Amino acid sequence: MAGHEQHYTLPLPVFDKPVKLLIVVAPYYKDIADNLVAGARAAAAACGAEVDLVEVPGALEVPTAIALAERLAQYDGYVALGCVIRGETTHYDTVCNDSSRAISLLGLQGACIGNGILTVENRPQAEVRADPAGQNKGGGAAAAALHLIALSRNWAGDAKGIGFRA
Repeated sequence: MAGHEQHYTLPLPVFDKPVKLLIVVAPYYKDIADNLVAGARAAAAACGAEVDLVEVPGALEVPTAIALAERLAQYDGYVALGCVIRGETTHYDTVCNDSSRAISLLGLQGACIGNGILTVENRPQAEVRADPAGQNKGGGAAAAALHLIALSRNWAGDAKGIGFRA
């Protein structure tokens, strides 16, 4: 069972310049969302990152809000949070797949995003994953964004040219 697995977690990065994160959360399941945000805020605080928070109606709007912020605001990275619990229709599959795909595409375009949108079968699974003192998936998503920011900053000075270097 996955509950008995040992997982390695990278230590949080250290930054020499300030970091500004935007948490975008869909609070459809408010208690779950609040716990995810608490975990994300704790991870960000451990790195000294400044955090802003915006709420959107649902998981499908999270990547759109991140795309807008990436284009119009000044953030180093983003934390996508929310929860999708399987229901009786295929809407669950659409929301899970499309939100994840859109977040991945933004990441491939260079946005530093940690995806903490839970996709679960039932509420008890969500509660376990959202618990800041437990699995802390909100904190894990913030940590992922922070690691990507660190990579981006490390590689920012590397110039790739065509042909030769002067």
